[in-house]
Amino acid sequence: MAFADLETTYGNLCPSWALSVGYMGVASAAVLSNWGSAWGTWKSGVSLVNTGIRHPSSVMKNVIPVVMAGVIGIYGLIIAVILAESIPKPNTDTRVNVYSIYTGMAHLCAGLCCGLSGLAAGGCIGIVGEYGVRCVGYRASNITLFPNKTESTGYSSISDQDHGGDSEDLSGSDDQNKLFVGMLIMLIFSEALALYGLIVALIVSQHSFSCGES
Repeated sequence: MAFADLETTYGNLCPSWALSVGYMGVASAAVLSNWGSAWGTWKSGVSLVNTGIRHPSSVMKNVIPVVMAGVIGIYGLIIAVILAESIPKPNTDTRVNVYSIYTGMAHLCAGLCCGLSGLAAGGCIGIVGEYGVRCVGYRASNITLFPNKTESTGYSSISDQDHGGDSEDLSGSDDQNKLFVGMLIMLIFSEALALYGLIVALIVSQHSFSCGES
């Protein structure tokens, strides 16, 4: 088929700007996922360091939000690499673009699914991690959160003051475990948001049409 025939047949399906749409999907997956990862790491990391000043032994236990936020960036990296490898070069012989707008839109959709899901999950992990780590640290450090008895109604009756001797009963270890488990469950479901976007992005990225197909 002559070059003029190829251009006439595939000109509308494979415009020259289709490549830019595909690469926008690559950039969206990487940048938005890393943005969410950085957001989550920042919010939870600051609280982790702040809590570690009063209760250093809880740092390694409460580092989970930072780790889970960092994983989101890996999701974006995976999708970005897959999409980038799926974008072909124009035909060197005929100089016709074989990358269709259909494939470009599919790649853009995949990148946005992964990127925006990672951004939302990162923000959720950051906020949950920030307040969760602080609360666990407060309980471990015996810091009072209620200045009077009226405000403390319905909460743990463990004393916030150190009475010396019976440190095991006053440490609030049961409260710490309950708070930590609750925070961990919220973090898991927050991380699942990014995983849902990753799964959809992997499926959508397989949709393609090449102008070189007969």
